[in-house]
Amino acid sequence: MAALTGRSPMKSPGAPALRREVERQFWREIAKGLLPEEAAASVGVSQAAGGRWFRHGGGMPPMDLGPQSGRYLSFHEREEIAILKAQGIGVRETARRLGRDPSTVSRELRRNAATRGGRLDYRASVAQWKADLVARRPKTAKLAANDRLRDYVQKRLSGQVSHPDGTMLGPEGPRWNGRNKPHRGDRRWVMAWSPEQIANRLKVDFPDDESMRISHEAIYQALFIEGRGTLKRELVACLRTGRALRVPRARSKRKSWAHVTPEVLISERPAEADDRAVPGHWEGDLLIGLERSAIGTLVERTTRFTVLVHLPRQDGYGTVPRTKNGPPLAGYGAVTMKNALAATVATLPEQLWRSLTWDRAKELSAHAQFTIQTGIPVYFADPHSPWQRGTNENTNGLLRQYFPKGTDLSRWAAEDIEAVAATLNSRPRKSLDWKTPAEALNDHLLSMK
Repeated sequence: MAALTGRSPMKSPGAPALRREVERQFWREIAKGLLPEEAAASVGVSQAAGGRWFRHGGGMPPMDLGPQSGRYLSFHEREEIAILKAQGIGVRETARRLGRDPSTVSRELRRNAATRGGRLDYRASVAQWKADLVARRPKTAKLAANDRLRDYVQKRLSGQVSHPDGTMLGPEGPRWNGRNKPHRGDRRWVMAWSPEQIANRLKVDFPDDESMRISHEAIYQALFIEGRGTLKRELVACLRTGRALRVPRARSKRKSWAHVTPEVLISERPAEADDRAVPGHWEGDLLIGLERSAIGTLVERTTRFTVLVHLPRQDGYGTVPRTKNGPPLAGYGAVTMKNALAATVATLPEQLWRSLTWDRAKELSAHAQFTIQTGIPVYFADPHSPWQRGTNENTNGLLRQYFPKGTDLSRWAAEDIEAVAATLNSRPRKSLDWKTPAEALNDHLLSMK
């Protein structure tokens, strides 16, 4: 119909209801852990519209759009009821498939059916709209109705840090622009009580005044959701995180290390790698510099022999505008890192490569392809356990003499970093009885002939 009339579906006479339904679907996708732009693409709206819905909701779905508790039928269940009814499935069978009581389904079909035209047609969108109308409450938020409570909460969130004489302390801080706290910038000094501290301290300060009670969740909702309570949105900058948008629970539970599967954990690494008796087991990491520059470091556990991996920036870096989820042009994206490591491996004899242990950073998320290409198994250290790659961590500390933090590492050519590696490999080491790593590695290669 939209194509015939030349009108956009979102601008048709039924557009408000359609927009509301699309927004519902958008928040359902957010609840699954998708990013706003991913959720927008999933429901067929622009990224700008999805971002606007997400910002206006403070990262939280409005109460009438968010998922309801299991006590009430969800929109998904109403869709299932509509589909099964259209297929001629009875009430009891429908209830069995949904895991609901038959009376719940029967009541739903009777109460929330569409009655236009004199017939009882059941449509999920109409049923949800009717359920939302019934569920509405003319309830004023506590912070909007109780000035004393609102002042108490606001003072402990945003009250200024001061001298005993009342002189204000700390920097002024930037103007709040609707985004998260400034990166490496000053923040205004405030009392910054957490909502949980405020909610529980009220019981101590006003033990006999039941009107001075509020839950910490109500404070969070007043901060993050527009129109909930009377706290200004910019007060989110007074939270310790400074986060302007609340992170959906499903996304907070996302695995940061999805590329680390059970078979590549360090506990699966051969025992011979632990005692350093057999050379060929390596540890790796990145040295990170300014402007997303990096150098790869590889250290052999037995001989302490060091190999540095040149990671030049890709074509287009600095000229192609940075785009979210765009190609990694800094030089250490997963595919780029895999290819650079594979090329480095080829420069040393095959018998020197038995395993590689890395930390859990995403630059080696293409480890499976690397193993197929080179035959070298890759293992990942446990989270927050740098001692499991102690040889590499120690070597990175030595390399910082040549590549200090806060410097641009992309300015060094492959020949430059090879010279630094040669310098380290020619230093005598106490752990090698004062042999150099190069000598220890050479002795090993001669013993294999």
